[in-house]
Amino acid sequence: MNDTYYEFGTAGERWDRAQLFFEAKEYQTAARILRGLVAEHPEQTAQRLLLARAYYHSAQLSRAETELRAVLDRDPVEHYARLMLGRTLERQGRAAEAAPHLRLAAAMTGEQLD
Repeated sequence: MNDTYYEFGTAGERWDRAQLFFEAKEYQTAARILRGLVAEHPEQTAQRLLLARAYYHSAQLSRAETELRAVLDRDPVEHYARLMLGRTLERQGRAAEAAPHLRLAAAMTGEQLD
């Protein structure tokens, strides 16, 4: 596909398009759109979180980890990013590294860990 399609439109139109692709489980296409949005607006957490989720669901775990750590660098109390980072690390077989993130996410939301 032509990259121009992904670059077409306003940031809002591309955000909407990325969400549609994500909801359709077209995670790699969503990530392609979101990469551009994150590059343009690196401070926006929602776009970076959706990009991390798209990477996670398309088994690009090191990329998901990178995006989640960037979110947490800016906002250490972003509980969903903390939970996702824990799950991403677990999925990579790094349970010991995942555990503190999962405990912290649970504490932030008042949930009990099993």
